[in-house]
Amino acid sequence: MTISASTVKELRERTGAGMMDCKKALTECGGDMDKAIAWLREKGLSKAAKKAGRATAEGLVTIAMAADGKAAAMVELNCETDFVAKNEEFIAKATAIAEAVLASGATTPEALPAEITDLSGLIGKIGENMQLGRMAYVTVPGEGVIGSYIHSNHKLGVLVVLTGPATAEVAKDVAMQVAAANPLCVTPDQVPAEALEQERAIYLNQAKQEGKPEAIAEKIVEGRMRKYYQEVCLVEQPFIKDDKKTVKDILGKGVQVDRFVRIAVGA
Repeated sequence: MTISASTVKELRERTGAGMMDCKKALTECGGDMDKAIAWLREKGLSKAAKKAGRATAEGLVTIAMAADGKAAAMVELNCETDFVAKNEEFIAKATAIAEAVLASGATTPEALPAEITDLSGLIGKIGENMQLGRMAYVTVPGEGVIGSYIHSNHKLGVLVVLTGPATAEVAKDVAMQVAAANPLCVTPDQVPAEALEQERAIYLNQAKQEGKPEAIAEKIVEGRMRKYYQEVCLVEQPFIKDDKKTVKDILGKGVQVDRFVRIAVGA
């Protein structure tokens, strides 16, 4: 069969393999692009395959927001070095994936079109291993807004969903709060039981080691648990712009935090 030059070129761009190897792969696989990619990988001719085992501890986080502000997507795309994380084509790929997540509402890479998540061509071209990391898709259930924040180095991103008569300014502030304070959950009742038991046990042992009577020790534990909630529960945390207020204070009447997503590269 005849293999067109454009097909060979596409395979080369997707794998980084040589032109002749690409032509041979397509010939062996009857012109089937996916089978040809697999054939090259099996033969060890795909540059993407050779780089697949390398660690991808660097990368970036990008966010795509719906025009009406009622839905948003966040994607982490990983690479080997910070230099590549600043590459325009790498950034464009991450942006395209985030926009695809926003358009589809996908929550896993498998739910996206293969051509969107295929990184082999970029790997072959740039010369580093890359992996699609975490991804998130959020919507506003009724009245509310979504707050977003991307740190200046693009290695930390946050999405926050507020319900009720919330403002965009407050949503942005809460997103910045999540970025800076890294809460475990929204409210005290969401703290995992295992974590609570562990903290209580630690505080109780500390109080006993200090020689406190059991009744006093229990009161000390309760006081330290309140402080623990202020550290790990978003709405109980001191507000980063005014520590005399809590996040709960700045939300406003009838406004609640429905959920938040925080993605930090390498964390």
